[in-house]
Amino acid sequence: MISIAHMVHPVIVPDASDLMIAQPVTFSTMDTARKFVAESIKVDLFAVQYFDEERIALPRSFIRTHDLKRSVGDVARFRKKRKLALIKDVLDILYETGGADYLIYTNVDIALQPYFYNVVGKIIRQGHDAFIINRRTIPGHYKKTEEIPLMYAESGKNHPGWDCFIFHRSMYPAFQLGQVCVGSGWFGRAMIINMATFAKNFRIFTDMQATFHIGNDQAWKEPLWEDYLEHNKNECRRIMTDFNNHYGPFHHEILKRFFSKLDV
Repeated sequence: MISIAHMVHPVIVPDASDLMIAQPVTFSTMDTARKFVAESIKVDLFAVQYFDEERIALPRSFIRTHDLKRSVGDVARFRKKRKLALIKDVLDILYETGGADYLIYTNVDIALQPYFYNVVGKIIRQGHDAFIINRRTIPGHYKKTEEIPLMYAESGKNHPGWDCFIFHRSMYPAFQLGQVCVGSGWFGRAMIINMATFAKNFRIFTDMQATFHIGNDQAWKEPLWEDYLEHNKNECRRIMTDFNNHYGPFHHEILKRFFSKLDV
């Protein structure tokens, strides 16, 4: 039996936000994928919110964890404050709450194909103890959960970013995630640094039709939020420098790319 604990972080957003469309699709497809899971796999779905937020509607299959109490705005200063969670806080709660063998974190705008957990189980049985499944980007004209069957049918286009992380729980206590926040760039790089360092068999699946995202607006790239991007980049630099000092020079091909970009 493979046991999986999967966490998402629902957020309160304005009506104009693309997450008003994406989040319900994510919750619905996670619930459906859990129903499709093979008998040899056990899946628990978790959701974490802030302590001072109204509860977002979720399928009954979700387990609400204890709440987040701080955001990146509590540990660093920015031109315009945003309530972006620290990935360490989210994963700490997942590690403490979900006692499964494998932990999954996906961004809250990442929807799942019905066979997603069965794919994850197959990859685990192939010997991978940490891996990333890149999303497919489908057209942005979809607006309703009633259209999910049509979303499933879209082949989509591959996307170079990272937003779906699966790893064995045994490696998590060694992770160093600093004050990296979700909702901005370089967050995925911080996860890769840790997963590739501590895994025995790490892989990124770049063209697998297992998850999808509606549209590709990349609002986090707007100049208004560039200081959040710089914050995450600096945190990645600190993590890489510390790992390099502690473990010696890295030889993993993926990490070599980040050394050149971070100048450490």
